[in-house]
Parts: sequence; C-alpha cells; structure tokens
Amino acid sequence: MALAELRHEIEESVLFWGFWEEARLDAVMGLQEVRDVALIRHAYTRRASQGHGLGSALLKRLQQETFRPLLVGTWQAATWAIAFYRRHGFRLVTTAQKDDLLQRYWTVPARQRAESVVLADARWFAARGQQH
Repeated sequence: MALAELRHEIEESVLFWGFWEEARLDAVMGLQEVRDVALIRHAYTRRASQGHGLGSALLKRLQQETFRPLLVGTWQAATWAIAFYRRHGFRLVTTAQKDDLLQRYWTVPARQRAESVVLADARWFAARGQQH
C-alpha cells in the first residue's frame, strides 16, 4: 500500500495493528467501524511469515476491540483468504446480502463488487436470526 493510501485509510478511521520483526512489518490488519458493523480492512501477512499464527493473533485482537459484528470483503479468487476466515468461524453471506453489504459499507467499483465475496462473523448472523 502506498503511503498516500495508508494516510487516507487512517483519515477514514481505519485503525491498524501489526507484527514487526526488526524493521520489517510481517503482518498487518485494520479495523474500521462503519455505522453498526466493523470492517476488517487490509489484512496482509508476508509470505515468509504465513503459517506462524500472526494473522490469527491479529484477528483475535480485532475481535476483542469491538462488540460490533465483523465483516470482511475479499476477492472470490482469494481462496486462501476465504479459507482463513472460515477457519475462524466466519461464513460467506448470500450473493444478495453481499451486494447490499458492499454498497452499504464499502466504496468499491462495480467490477470489484462482482468479483468479491463478503464473510461475516457469528454476531452478524445472530443479529439477523440466522444460526448455523
């Protein structure tokens, strides 16, 4: 992410947490509260640092930072990201829900909306009376 984009995200109230090894950022994850939900934003782990629990630890931290339901959007082709969130109890929302959520909480172009998925945590589903 370019520095200008990072500054913009911080101005938009995205709070970031990360893991540093010496002077290198190995993993980062952002949290943005928007209306009645919290969005997971910009979750990245360096390839060499993957599989060491950094992303899981960051996700746990974000879950502790808010009582709001958590949503995360990602490219549907990012199967590794989808699998990561599913391992942590997130579930894919329906296509209709995805389209509504992307329009309501994110600002993304039409192509990205078409190629994206949204996953939600148990709090989001429970608030809508949708259990497993």
